[in-house]
Amino acid sequence: MSILETIRGPRDLKALGEGELDELAEDIREFLIQAVARTGGHLGPNLGVVELTIALHRVFDSPVDRILWDTGHQSYVHKLLTGRQDFSKLRGKGGLSGYPSRAESEHDVIENSHASTVLGWADGLAKAGEVRGSGAHVVAVIGDGALTGGMAWEALNNIAAARDRPLIIVVNDNERSYGPTIGGLAAHLATLRITDGYERALAWGKDVLRNTPVVGKPLYGSLHGAKKGFKDAFQPQGMFEDLGIKYLGPVDGHDEAAVEAALHKAKRFSGPVLVHCLTEKGRGYPPALRDEADHFHTVGAMDPLTCEPLAPSRPSWTSVFADEITAIGEERSDVVALTAAMLHPVGLTKFAERFPDRVWDVGIAEQHAATSAAALATGGLHPVFAVYATFLNRALDQVLMDVALHRCGVTFVLDRAGVTGSDGASHNGMWDMSVLQMVPGLRIAAPRDAGQLRAQLREAVAVDDAPTVVRFPKEPVGEPVPAVDRLGGMDVLRRSEKTDVLLVSAGALAPVCLHTAELLEARGLGCTVVDPRWVKPLDEQLAPLAERHRIVAVVEDNSRTGGVGWAVAQTLRDAGCDVPLRTFGIPEQFLAHGRRDELLADIGLTPVEIAGRISAALARKENAQ
Repeated sequence: MSILETIRGPRDLKALGEGELDELAEDIREFLIQAVARTGGHLGPNLGVVELTIALHRVFDSPVDRILWDTGHQSYVHKLLTGRQDFSKLRGKGGLSGYPSRAESEHDVIENSHASTVLGWADGLAKAGEVRGSGAHVVAVIGDGALTGGMAWEALNNIAAARDRPLIIVVNDNERSYGPTIGGLAAHLATLRITDGYERALAWGKDVLRNTPVVGKPLYGSLHGAKKGFKDAFQPQGMFEDLGIKYLGPVDGHDEAAVEAALHKAKRFSGPVLVHCLTEKGRGYPPALRDEADHFHTVGAMDPLTCEPLAPSRPSWTSVFADEITAIGEERSDVVALTAAMLHPVGLTKFAERFPDRVWDVGIAEQHAATSAAALATGGLHPVFAVYATFLNRALDQVLMDVALHRCGVTFVLDRAGVTGSDGASHNGMWDMSVLQMVPGLRIAAPRDAGQLRAQLREAVAVDDAPTVVRFPKEPVGEPVPAVDRLGGMDVLRRSEKTDVLLVSAGALAPVCLHTAELLEARGLGCTVVDPRWVKPLDEQLAPLAERHRIVAVVEDNSRTGGVGWAVAQTLRDAGCDVPLRTFGIPEQFLAHGRRDELLADIGLTPVEIAGRISAALARKENAQ
């Protein structure tokens, strides 16, 4: 029996000796490589935090002490040490979540897998403990990538304001989020890795503060003054100290004893402490270390020896976008690109290789990216901001007030739109078509196939006086779905002699709608299927077409509340069209993790379910007459 198999909870770690801890670390890495290779998941980040996680659970007493994980994709080791060692269905229906989950364990606190939130949680929990008189510790683990997010710095500002409130921040510094960490903070942490002279830095910082009325100027300088001369004069530990946060480190994050010693020291301090741990993403697995793109941040099911995928790969929506945006870049020198720490996942790697001076990775800072894009457009360029659909939620105010209000020609490309599946509740891109419906002047394209993605991306970047959005799901691109006719700006995908049902298909669910139409035809109901292509604004020909049918049904991979179905209903009402309408979309609930097809079936987005409910609605209408 391996040492890992004897661990049923954090208390079992306390009695292990140094040699046993080394063996446990080896057991965990071997387990992760074999288990994640079978299911897919976040491999590189977890290989990098093995010793760090062991040390955290030896020094602190979870769940009384709160150990919080930012983003949470690096929590697999934490799961193993808190009694969850069945990874056979990791990220699958009925199996372990790929992120912390309160339903799984009392040791898990934050389920939200959006980055840069952990310090806000830590600040609130520390305040709650102070009010309640709790002696428990709050420990926040945040990566250097997540530390680039504005929310993290807002929280640091508040944490530093209470210098006698204990709170421990562990910076897991592996120089990466998905890819290499970008920006002034990255330069700041890099300097911390290679320099010393702490006391000299602190004295220098105090001199500056005595001569400066506000802390903003030296703080700004420490973040952005990455020139060599400035580094020589100011050792960056001083930045955290000047804020009022004790700094410990850098510590070798793979030296378990050294991490323990630093954490024990931090535990004894009466105020906020930052422990800076240097780790290596993909540690212990040579293929991950050799992978320059993201050190196996996320892998699909694969052979752990050859790293070859277990299932043949098919072209993805992301790859189609990657090729087309690069082709557009060749034709138009004004087209530039932005990403929020996800150059590779959103398909901008090829564009960046071809046009390195026309792409910017702003770090985990979606709000900044949207506002910067507005300014780029004002400066005469056409920016394309590629981002996961769920993460655009974080920049809604900037989309409204910076981009749309100023009528800036910015194109937002939303990857992972709709049900994403295995990454769980907070990664589903199920809100974008709802929240964006209310943005004046904004236009939304929902392509149904690869050809439409290419065409509509070009249509989007041709708009220079309003924001545009192009959205697509996380799945392989299906076969082309040809149109049989064009009505206004809409594509007609199917026509029938009888006009019982008008089926409005939004985006990649077109094959589902066509299959639904076949089932309805088999029941004697004629069905017209249309793809609006642009779901905001809807084409003016939609209402007259709807009037010629007995019922309208809208199928969308988005929340039913405020989405395309809502927009179609409003369009029909405005036109005085009283045809009954049914909307098929995602209900107002946070979906469990599982395969995309399983989740679509669970929420009724299947041809059989849709056809059955439409048939039943028509039957009730006939009976009522």
